[in-house]
Amino acid sequence: MHIRHATSGDWPAIWLFLRHIVSDRETFTYPADIGEELARDIWMLDAPGRTVVAVDASGTVLGSAKMNPNQMGPGAHVSSASFMVDPAHQGRGVGRALAEHALAWARAEGYRGMQFNAVVETNTHAVALYRSLGFEVVGTVPGAFAHPSLGYVGLHVMYCPFH
Repeated sequence: MHIRHATSGDWPAIWLFLRHIVSDRETFTYPADIGEELARDIWMLDAPGRTVVAVDASGTVLGSAKMNPNQMGPGAHVSSASFMVDPAHQGRGVGRALAEHALAWARAEGYRGMQFNAVVETNTHAVALYRSLGFEVVGTVPGAFAHPSLGYVGLHVMYCPFH
């Protein structure tokens, strides 16, 4: 697996799984019926953000990550990131590789930490992955996410300081 900067040519592959993941309404706060143009604007970031793809030896896009300052102005010293792995390629370490890449990028860019604003508490695989990489749940907003089968569940705010 190789992680590289995402290009406009990668967008069709990203859109295929992003649309599916978002429409499932289990892990992302994006509208389930998000249009392609809005999705591209949200996901394909310009500097100071960055969007990458994980690809296999044949060039197949396995997943993608976007990284950016968490806030503007006085909050711009903390980074954030989002990750999506094509469901057809889950369980192969793609999410971990993307998260490790995002953390390395943020450290190299001089951020003081990384914050995730909305990790669905029932997304146990993601929560466990982020904890294994040094993130802590610093708070949970009860009932902030309308899960399609579990009802209202919490959204974790997770943080990993860089020392």
